Amino acid sequence: MNNELFASKEQFRHIFEQALVRLLEHDDLGVFILVLANASFDQHVHDYTHEALLKKYQQLAKKYRLLLQEGQLLSEPEDDILVFLKLMAMGINSIQQTEFRHTADDQNDGISWELQFNPIRSLRPARMSKTIVKDIYIDFNPDGFHFNKPFLQKESYWNGMLNGKHLAIFYNKFPFARFHSLLVPNKEDCLPQYLTYEYHKYIWQITEQLSHNLPGIGMAYNSYGAFSSINHLHFHLFIKDHPLPVSYPIWQHNGGPQAYPIHCKTFQSIKNAWQFISQLHEQNISYNLIYLANRLYCLPRRHQGTYPDATWSSGFAWYETCGGFTTFNHSQFMDLNNKQLTKELSLLKLDIEDI
Repeated sequence: MNNELFASKEQFRHIFEQALVRLLEHDDLGVFILVLANASFDQHVHDYTHEALLKKYQQLAKKYRLLLQEGQLLSEPEDDILVFLKLMAMGINSIQQTEFRHTADDQNDGISWELQFNPIRSLRPARMSKTIVKDIYIDFNPDGFHFNKPFLQKESYWNGMLNGKHLAIFYNKFPFARFHSLLVPNKEDCLPQYLTYEYHKYIWQITEQLSHNLPGIGMAYNSYGAFSSINHLHFHLFIKDHPLPVSYPIWQHNGGPQAYPIHCKTFQSIKNAWQFISQLHEQNISYNLIYLANRLYCLPRRHQGTYPDATWSSGFAWYETCGGFTTFNHSQFMDLNNKQLTKELSLLKLDIEDI
């Protein structure tokens, strides 16, 4: 794995940030929004990109004011136009950095959840978050949204061979984790978002290998029906300085006394994990996965759309099922407590106990 990107966390950050600035060479609303969202999530990224971001915003705002005044048709995707118009109404300097806090131990039970106030993510289009999903396998649709779309290719900051497979790594347009990226293996094969043993083993192994130079790295997977909005095989890459709440020692799945609000299984064997995942496939059960160095967390859960969503959330995917929650209202960010968050997460729990 002799590649600069994976040499160290410092080198990873350098390449990640350099490529963001280069993206601003494009006169593209979607690209601008992507860079701004990444900058608002990470102060270091903000400081690195701020000058170029402000210059590009001024250019784009001037351009779109003129187009609107002249009654011209706007050629950009409607979602990007709407987000940019919201930004113009708010003013770019009003975009706040993402804030984090852990809920106080108000129940004196040792439980603590991670909360983030991520105002720019609130501008993200809903996509399929309210869609009721009945099946975890859907055929790949070449006419749908996927990672082979020509306009998306500039959003990939690394392409290459890694452990015998071609990988494309894309920025996440609205990140909710540090260095949040979308990792797409063999994207030209047009595989649906349905895990196979081959790719389960592959992601497990590269996560372990990359962790030697990139401590805190993890890979996450949302099955279809578990808030995966793109039906093209992909994984979420992130690097966290602090562990996700699902990995805290207090939980029974980690040997502690407390039951997690939803089912959670941990595995240290590739094959044992796959046996369990295969059972979920046979039973058409949605799930979220977190691959860490030599450990997998598997969280079977109810299909999206089959339970009431929290009004303060855009949906529960891998980050939420692992104990991290995103809010878009600062008062809610400050007021939400352990009891409320535990209750919301428990709504995803499957009715069957023997799983």
